Amino acid sequence: MSKRCGFVTILGVPNVGKSTLTNRLVGSKVSIVSPKVQTTRRRILGITLKGESQIVLVDTPGIFVPKKRLDRAMVSAAWGASSETDLVLVMTDAHHPRQMETREILDKAVKKSTNPVPVFLVINKIDLIPRDQLLALIAQLSEDKKIDRVFLISAQKGDGVEDLLQELAERMPEGPWLFPEDQLTDLPQRLLAAEMTREQIYCLLHQEVPYAITVETESWEEFRNGSVKISQVIYVQKEGQKAILLGKGGHQIKHIREAAARELKELIGHPVHLFLHVKISENWAEQRHHYTELGLEYDV
Repeated sequence: MSKRCGFVTILGVPNVGKSTLTNRLVGSKVSIVSPKVQTTRRRILGITLKGESQIVLVDTPGIFVPKKRLDRAMVSAAWGASSETDLVLVMTDAHHPRQMETREILDKAVKKSTNPVPVFLVINKIDLIPRDQLLALIAQLSEDKKIDRVFLISAQKGDGVEDLLQELAERMPEGPWLFPEDQLTDLPQRLLAAEMTREQIYCLLHQEVPYAITVETESWEEFRNGSVKISQVIYVQKEGQKAILLGKGGHQIKHIREAAARELKELIGHPVHLFLHVKISENWAEQRHHYTELGLEYDV
């Protein structure tokens, strides 16, 4: 049997489960997840195998109406990932389908490429609504759309995911694998480490603070016993945000550090000594080098 390899781009409005699905298909955490919208800021590749097919999943930032430079860069990254791909998954949340926005994404996904690629509609969180409502939702979203397949899944529980994976494997074009068999993502460990810390900030803090921060890994030192020393900087925009991030007596930053270190230990397989430093940079979201670090275009 010939080997197959191809790219699958996952699009959708924020917080529909794109990263959860990516992690489920890969079988390991390669993309961070939180209950907050706009958790994913960059294009992230998740690599999985099914039979003789290597499937390269492209997890993208949620698509919404951008207001700031960072918003524009994130949305541009999502659509840019769909321009050169072998298949597009448009995801929606069965419980909160946001039908108008999802239909617009479907329209654009179908029309975007000069060489049309298959477009699958993936309806997530199907365990949260009755089946008769699901059938009505499918009809409303797929009306007048050139959708190749519709899949009903629960990315969190895994329901329907194996059927989706099998179909993706069969749709990949013939060709050599692009990545080693054991590689799960293209994201360097130091960048993935920064994402893990940002995930914990999103999970543990509320209101506007998570959206006002970015995390960068300054240093990564490995020791003979396998342990790793990681030093990171968390940039915030205001003194008040720094105070919230640190917490009374430094208890909040301690919780963030401990939670992130646990996640990193599981990822790396060795003890992690994580050091976090909080710095104020009022205009970090307007500085070009932060966009380079995130893999985003600055001038969009």
